Amino acid sequence: MATKAQDYTKTMQDMMSAFPMDMSAFQDGFKSYAAFGEKMSKVALEAAEKSTEISTAWTKGTIAKMGDVTRMKAEPAEYQKSFSDFASAQAEMTSESMAAFAEIAKKVQMDTVEIMLAAGKDASAEMTAAAKKATDDMTAAAKKATATAK
Repeated sequence: MATKAQDYTKTMQDMMSAFPMDMSAFQDGFKSYAAFGEKMSKVALEAAEKSTEISTAWTKGTIAKMGDVTRMKAEPAEYQKSFSDFASAQAEMTSESMAAFAEIAKKVQMDTVEIMLAAGKDASAEMTAAAKKATDDMTAAAKKATATAK
């Protein structure tokens, strides 16, 4: 009497089909991550654009003030006054520019925190929904497998 080996392939296929895998959770996760990346890139690009504008204005202001310094003066004392005026103007432009850069950094920080909090809330909601769906699917599949086995 020969014993026939059990074919586990069909059993495994039946078991795997009873517990379906939902790929939509992965797709939703990818979309959320891409949206997060887009928002963060927007913040960085806006900051870079504003920083460039500040740097350009600062450079133009410096060049304009240098033009005053390099003009020929009638009296030697006028050169000293011109240098003094340039130094004062440069100190003022530096202070204004640094304050503007600080405002950009503050805005980037606030926007980043806001995006991170929103992403955390979204991720938490998605994970809760995915876990609930997975639990419901597994419960339904277990009930189906139990009913089929009877």
